[in-house]
Amino acid sequence: MVRDSVEAMQIPGRNGYLGILPGHAPLITELGIGEISYQENGQSHYLAVAWGFAEVLPDRVNILAEMAEHAEEISVKRAQEAKKRAEQRLNSNDPNVDCARALRALMRAATRLEVAGR
Repeated sequence: MVRDSVEAMQIPGRNGYLGILPGHAPLITELGIGEISYQENGQSHYLAVAWGFAEVLPDRVNILAEMAEHAEEISVKRAQEAKKRAEQRLNSNDPNVDCARALRALMRAATRLEVAGR
């Protein structure tokens, strides 16, 4: 959970990233898989996020996410293993593999690794 006063943030909307500044027009958006970044006191912070919703109000942003992890909370080994499994499923040519699910797993793992590397 983050309850900080921030200067700016970017969130992964379902159809692309949204930049949010104080006083932003109210909106509700669905979140995709990606990275939330925010600036607090001139420092950047990052979270890996997957699926959920964001409510943007002029004075705050409320995010409800299925998964959200700070960089320091991410197990790189677990993310690497998940990425490898997803890639194996996608490359298997097995007709029983749910390719959409495997692609989402690959995107989540890649995002977690990217955020962990910051």
